[in-house]
Amino acid sequence: MKYLNASHLAAATLFSVLAFSVHAAETGGSKATPESTAVSEDDLAKASERIRHTGEQMRTDLKEARARLEAQKARQEAERKREAEQAHQQAIKAAAAAKESKQRQALEAAQQAERQRLAAQHAKDEQAARERAAKALMEARKSSGPKAFADETQKERAARALREARKSSGPKAFAEEGL
Repeated sequence: MKYLNASHLAAATLFSVLAFSVHAAETGGSKATPESTAVSEDDLAKASERIRHTGEQMRTDLKEARARLEAQKARQEAERKREAEQAHQQAIKAAAAAKESKQRQALEAAQQAERQRLAAQHAKDEQAARERAAKALMEARKSSGPKAFADETQKERAARALREARKSSGPKAFAEEGL
């Protein structure tokens, strides 16, 4: 039994030595000296400076990103305004073109109506002239012979008769005579 107790005692001693050596390895194998503390403070100062520098860089980057975003928004707004102005100008041009087209159509309609009125007036005048000529011819036929045309000379009567003949039979009927 004493042998068993001795092995327990050896194991406990070995365990304590191992625990102490592990603890010594974690702390650098010796107690902290003022030099190792100074290096740690330098490392801390460097890390702190890097953190500050990184923070400043992040703020700068954020400001630049905001500025780019604002510039992009301004460009988009300017583009939107330009497109709206173009659309407005196109609408004005389209309205002017439509108005001009309406005016042109109204003018053409008025001109057409005037042409029709003039044609109707011309036809009416022509019809009235025919009626007067027919009435005059009937009166001349009713009147007795040479007294009806007494104020005309023989040459004038011949010219009038020729004109009446041409009207009734057309200009080709007397083409050989050259009159």
